[in-house]
Amino acid sequence: MRFTPARLAELEGSYRILKAPGLDRPAAQTDPAVAERVSTMLADIERGGLDAVLRYARELDGWRRPEIEVPRDELARSGDGLSAELRAALELGVERTGAFAREQRARLGDFEVELAPGLLAGQRYVPVQRVGAYLPAGRFPLLAGACMTAGVAKVAGVETVLACTPPRPDGTADPAVLYAAYLSGADRVYVLGGVQALAAMAFGLLGERPVDMLVGPGNAYVAEAKRQLFGRVAIDLLAGPSEVAVLADETADPELVAADLLGQAEHGPESPAALVTTSRELGHAVIAEAERQLAGLKTRDIAGPAWRDHGSVTWAKDRATAVELMDDLAPEHLELLTADDDHYLDALHNYGSVFIGRWSTVAYSDKGMAGTNHVLPTAGGARHSAGLSVSRFLKPLTYQRASREATPLLAEAVEVISSYEGMAAHGATATLRLARYR
Repeated sequence: MRFTPARLAELEGSYRILKAPGLDRPAAQTDPAVAERVSTMLADIERGGLDAVLRYARELDGWRRPEIEVPRDELARSGDGLSAELRAALELGVERTGAFAREQRARLGDFEVELAPGLLAGQRYVPVQRVGAYLPAGRFPLLAGACMTAGVAKVAGVETVLACTPPRPDGTADPAVLYAAYLSGADRVYVLGGVQALAAMAFGLLGERPVDMLVGPGNAYVAEAKRQLFGRVAIDLLAGPSEVAVLADETADPELVAADLLGQAEHGPESPAALVTTSRELGHAVIAEAERQLAGLKTRDIAGPAWRDHGSVTWAKDRATAVELMDDLAPEHLELLTADDDHYLDALHNYGSVFIGRWSTVAYSDKGMAGTNHVLPTAGGARHSAGLSVSRFLKPLTYQRASREATPLLAEAVEVISSYEGMAAHGATATLRLARYR
């Protein structure tokens, strides 16, 4: 998540970078070494099948158990050892995310229209049949991942959802991740991580047919595996590492701004966090406040390098310049902390999801409480793509039904176009129908 030099060159308003990222190198998503490693693994797994999957599981995950699938009864009991408070929080997140997805689904309606007398055209929303969901649990177990992927897929009507999550050092899956998968309706769950998990689901190596679609966030290797598997299967989007940007003015609270920036930097040492502000004073105050908070943060060994190496603060002369700068960043998560949030909401175009006002924070969505999906485009993907939603699991399939009466309108025009193109066989399909009509 960095500014584009060519776009900055065209910027009319003035700006000044108060804190630049400490490292100037390609994003993890474009690292050639990652792409080469993933390509080797996928080819090896496609040739070697499950044996290759298990070899990588032993090598990379430390997998030692006899089976990689979590038995259904064990999955059902996965919440028994969790605290009542954690179970209630997970259940609330699944309920709210499902409720929002159901509202989305209700607004995606089939339709049929008569375009001309005797010519009907329509569209039906048909769910993908088989989905593979990746549930990250590496550095941190991300508990809301299941309701965002498996849960939303089930609301969309997906028949079969497989889920994979990497093991902990003892070889078992995190019980809270399993409980979230169970609540979300995952049909089968496997203790399997990384590239090998995605390959196993895509190649049909888990005792199931290959999935039609892979979803879920992950590290650079997971994102690259999805990119290389796209075409064989559908994917939701290339998500990760996580990123956040805040657009703030002089009315914002520096303590809140710094906390929200570090909240996403905590995801990993390569997670970008950016502030664009129309107030120089606020910009400098946030830089100082971030350092103060890092000193007492338990996860400063992660958030600190992320802020140092990938954090930025930019002052913009006016609101229009701030909007242009933020639209260029196209952040995964965007927070608005200004005196006129609605102005910015109307003016901005590029973001994965926006959090409006001082009482909103990205963590509310990250943990499933806001209902909206946290699987969102990163690395500038928000310039052209939206995040995961119930609509991503639905195929808008079109159909046509022409009557005898509509034949002259259709066939005569097709004859003319086909003749110009030189596509005689196309023309013949129309000519034959005209002859039968007459």
